Amino acid sequence: MADLPGPLAAFIVGEVRRARGAAGMTQEAFGRGAGFSASHVSAVEGGTRALTVDFVRGADRALNNGGLFERMAAQLGAPSWFLPWLDAERGATQLRYFEPTLIPGLLQCEAYARAVLRLDPRLTDDEVERRVSARIDRQAVLGRPAPPQVVAVVDEGALRRAGDGHEKPMVEQLAQLIACAERPNVSVHVVPAEVGLHAGLSGPLSLARMPDGSWVGHVETQLGGNVVDQPDDMDTLFERWESVRSESLSRRQSLELIKGVASQWT
Repeated sequence: MADLPGPLAAFIVGEVRRARGAAGMTQEAFGRGAGFSASHVSAVEGGTRALTVDFVRGADRALNNGGLFERMAAQLGAPSWFLPWLDAERGATQLRYFEPTLIPGLLQCEAYARAVLRLDPRLTDDEVERRVSARIDRQAVLGRPAPPQVVAVVDEGALRRAGDGHEKPMVEQLAQLIACAERPNVSVHVVPAEVGLHAGLSGPLSLARMPDGSWVGHVETQLGGNVVDQPDDMDTLFERWESVRSESLSRRQSLELIKGVASQWT
């Protein structure tokens, strides 16, 4: 499975190593409990093999700690409900996103991400900064060797939504979106305002095609989100995706529209 962000991974690996030592477990014994070979455990602890969500969950099983390390990963990097999608996103060969109100997280700049996350009054400043860092770390997938093919569809309203005091982050965000849209592996499409009501307005959706050819989806609500892979659910998400994609402008037209809106913010 895909790896966790570097700084977060290094911290959790250190904590896992200390907990294993405190429990008097060899790497072999720990590996048996976690579902990994001793050589795999050694490589993760030595930093030559990436830490994955699967390994974190295996560590929790081996140490019988009630899911401590998975909660730690969630608290320091991303909400626990989002971790399965991070795995899918980092391992995908193709990614599809639709957002009716915001710029997709994978394409957000730091200032915009910070402004969005600060809208949650429950998050402390430190929590906001940790989540901003984790969100920016996700973008490494765009520049990795053999990156996924990414298609993002956004509603035009998302390009124009800022509010008092957020003009500068919006300028930076649209510049970031243009830069992303000009990558050969990224296509950004805009559903123009003139379309009016459309099926996508009921909420955002994300789709990931895995190396084995299977697809998984992700949907968010006010309370969190869910990764789905059941055939009926995936059929519904693909129908919604095709509906919003068919309403959107071409890649070239969309880029021209984004640049036009960006010029209005400057």
